[in-house]
Amino acid sequence: MTITRFALALIISGFVVAAVHGDVRTRQKTQLKFEGMIGRIANLAGGSAAADGIIETVTVRGSRKSELNDRTGRIIDLVEERVYELDVRRKEYRVVTFAQLREQWQKAREDAERSAKDRPADEREDPADQGKEVEITLDVKETGARKSIAGHDASQVIITVTAKEKDKALEDSGGLVVTSDVWVAPKVAALDEVTQFTVRFIKAVYGEEAVTSAQQMATVVAMYPSLQEMMTELEEKTRALDGTVMSTVTRFESIKSAEAMKRTSAPPTGGLGGALARRLGAGRAPEQRSLLLTSATETQSINTTASDADVAIPAGFKERK
Repeated sequence: MTITRFALALIISGFVVAAVHGDVRTRQKTQLKFEGMIGRIANLAGGSAAADGIIETVTVRGSRKSELNDRTGRIIDLVEERVYELDVRRKEYRVVTFAQLREQWQKAREDAERSAKDRPADEREDPADQGKEVEITLDVKETGARKSIAGHDASQVIITVTAKEKDKALEDSGGLVVTSDVWVAPKVAALDEVTQFTVRFIKAVYGEEAVTSAQQMATVVAMYPSLQEMMTELEEKTRALDGTVMSTVTRFESIKSAEAMKRTSAPPTGGLGGALARRLGAGRAPEQRSLLLTSATETQSINTTASDADVAIPAGFKERK
């Protein structure tokens, strides 16, 4: 199961949904790129997919959903409460139950929370992680820009969610900013069906928190406690948009406080260590904003026909125990 596919389940889960039950087959491009220390681990594990994104065919038919690209895939069955993880190149598959997925997430989150507690105080950029009262604000802007996506006319909406210490400016207190560049088309029932399935799957496995099992996302949530509430705000606002989301690019940024910037800008101490620090930092001013991760998803085509074979384990695949 790829990092990109599972982590994106959280981020795209807030799109507009509808109670329809038809067959749909879509082609989508998804990408999830982590930055910094987490990024070095996640992007290495994800290989070129983390850097360039994944193009896959997504099919929903009845209680099953298939997601397939040229390397990997998975089939989700809501009735069986199982996920069939596919290795396309080896023609193998592995069965994972919803209960096992839930256990994996819980362990990843517990491990991440333990690691987050060991971080130095000057690396804690989320006010909530510093024991301070957090204020979350939301801004929605319709830019008036339009473009065609998968044959549908879409308009651009920018949604920005900010978390900072209450009664302080963001640049003074530090905090988090989530910016989602959303392109919305008039209602596309077939695409809403895919989104509805994703929401049902996430809630069935992870409950109302709508979390993901990707360890890297567990680490981000543990390091930035406000992120969970910010994602809830983003989800609710995206649900309220009039139409169907065709494409999104979401950026997660952390902002250092004014006090942290002063410490970062302080001249290095003397001695060999100070000389080395001066040499490594020469010509580089400290940056107040740091990009944590960027996620993107775009629908490339939509087809309203599908067969049982489209959501079945491909012929010739053998189970790997």
